Amino acid sequence: MAATLSDSELQHLIHEVAAWLQARRLTLVTAESCTGGWIAKLATDVAGSSSWFDCGMVAYSYEAKQALLGVRPQTLEQLGAVSRECVTEMVSGALIHSGANIAVAVTGIAGPGGGSHDKPVGTVWIGWKRRGGYARAEVFHFDGDRDAVRRQTVATALRGLMDEAG
Repeated sequence: MAATLSDSELQHLIHEVAAWLQARRLTLVTAESCTGGWIAKLATDVAGSSSWFDCGMVAYSYEAKQALLGVRPQTLEQLGAVSRECVTEMVSGALIHSGANIAVAVTGIAGPGGGSHDKPVGTVWIGWKRRGGYARAEVFHFDGDRDAVRRQTVATALRGLMDEAG
């Protein structure tokens, strides 16, 4: 994937996702950490998005992840926010706390600081889940500066929605 995705490429992608959701009569909830609400912003930039977008939750701190999304304190203390377990709890919590029937969650290290040997800058976990189904989570290692990591995260999160069984 290109390290630099343009705004127009992201706008094209959200329109594809919107059509995919509408064709299946699905509504979306987002749970975002490292993207700071970018996925929700793209969704609400689309006129008529209220027919397929329910809400978005930006949970940056540990406390917000616990309060808004039901992430367990033990998960954060033992595994950290950038983990399979955390993103799985985020995506499940987003569905619990919304009226949506499909969710995407993202958590990662966009940089330039915050990385470690085990979790370098560009490490991002993305989770997807349909109401009543099982969460799917994948780790990605994106290259580039903070903006590039965040753009790649948004695009990958959106593309992953359309990989869910329709």
